[in-house]
Amino acid sequence: MKSVDEIYQELLAAFAQRAGFVPGDACDLAVRLYAAAAQIQALDIQAEWVLDQSFPQTAQGVYLDRHAAMRGLSRLPASRAAGTLRFSVSSPPAMPVDIPAGTVCMTADERRFQTTDSVTLEAGRLYADAPAEALEGGSGGNAVAGAIRFLTACPVAVTACVNPAAFSGGSDAEDDETLRKRVLESYRRLPNGANAAWYEQTAMSHEGVAAARAVGRARGVGTVDVYIAGENGLPGAALLEEVQSDLQERREIAVDVRVKAPRVVPVNVSAAVAVREGADPSQVIAQAKLAVASLFTGRMLGRPVRLAELGSRLYSLEGVENYRLLSPAADLAASDTVLPTLGALTVTKLEA
Repeated sequence: MKSVDEIYQELLAAFAQRAGFVPGDACDLAVRLYAAAAQIQALDIQAEWVLDQSFPQTAQGVYLDRHAAMRGLSRLPASRAAGTLRFSVSSPPAMPVDIPAGTVCMTADERRFQTTDSVTLEAGRLYADAPAEALEGGSGGNAVAGAIRFLTACPVAVTACVNPAAFSGGSDAEDDETLRKRVLESYRRLPNGANAAWYEQTAMSHEGVAAARAVGRARGVGTVDVYIAGENGLPGAALLEEVQSDLQERREIAVDVRVKAPRVVPVNVSAAVAVREGADPSQVIAQAKLAVASLFTGRMLGRPVRLAELGSRLYSLEGVENYRLLSPAADLAASDTVLPTLGALTVTKLEA
């Protein structure tokens, strides 16, 4: 792209060719030509930006969303991490203690989580577990076991809270590059009402479906099995029924279509990280656990688990100087019917 000075010199040369003289740098005409050069460059920049937004290969943000909408696609929204909060008392109560839905707890760095259903801590018991989710969507809602320890509004008699297991399933909104791949793939695999691309695209149009894979002739000629996953992993019964009903109504004639939950394959991950000098080892290890856990969402349906991706997540963390991946020992191959999930997760400090 030409600079303002380059455009200005071209304007001066064109003026001199027609007028027979070059205006002085301090004259009013030179100032006007320089201002015109600046505006011409701005128009050039705007034209180039408009050209970029005109094609899905280079569009960004809302303009990429509009290209996706033309293909019947939409950007996957951020999902909230989910898990269980355990509320405890110092001594068994004589009467039941109600813990209402919406009770908020948080981590030391003020990430907040709330119960999604009310529970009762029965008389004589020391604790009660309640289903909960992060207040905000995104991978920041993933939390390792024991990270949520602070009550913001303490229910009567309750003295402590903790998450006995990790909160997982939180994922950020689909980024431009991932959405771009789906848009371009929709051109390469044109849905025609009968092929796998159509079944997958139709399933993905339902809210709550994070990934879909269609398998033709799964049970013989004239059969199609569609596997779907939600953001937090396996789809619920209501979501399966919703997608099944939609595909059953819109399928081609004489095709037996079934919507199924994928087979879950737990992946045990064990790693050791070398902590940079000055960094807090406990915080680095906690961040490493979150980085690994955030990979295993429903979007992993039909995708391989690559050692390189796990390693990249660890090595890119601030405070990690080096890492050693102990397990898995090899990549997990992709399968349209399989959803890789996180099994046992161990992250330790790598000693020199």
